Amino acid sequence: MRKFALYIAALLALILDQASKIGVVFGLDLVTRLRLDVLPPLLTFRYGENRGINFGLFDGDSDASRWILVAISLAISLAVLLWVRRSHSASLAMQICAGLVIGGALGNVVDRLAYGYVLDFLNMSCCGFRNPFVFNVADVFIFLGAAGLILFESRAKKPA
Repeated sequence: MRKFALYIAALLALILDQASKIGVVFGLDLVTRLRLDVLPPLLTFRYGENRGINFGLFDGDSDASRWILVAISLAISLAVLLWVRRSHSASLAMQICAGLVIGGALGNVVDRLAYGYVLDFLNMSCCGFRNPFVFNVADVFIFLGAAGLILFESRAKKPA
């Protein structure tokens, strides 16, 4: 299992991300409704087209910026894959976390290739704080995977 955990986690993250986007954006017709209150204000679906990176940083509407972001995502995915596969101390948890990062990144790459931008639809606010940003399931996987890699990598190191 450990040998394939990274690949299984990446594939599941990619499938769940794409299924959620198809289900919410197109299945619930968010693309024309633009907003759907699920559990307001905690969870709202809001249609978003992200042509940049997180929170719209480096937002560019050019083909060049799209391909640069695709190349960066693929390079990061390859770097994470090589790093974890070459690590002798990569635990099962690290393998899974790396898979989440890679699957999430590839989910956003699929969007950029298919639509020219990343589909975002999740918006969460709480406790009087109104979050103006939207994100997607791939972003959640990338965040959780990166946090897990940091946590589990530091645990894997043994004192000198």
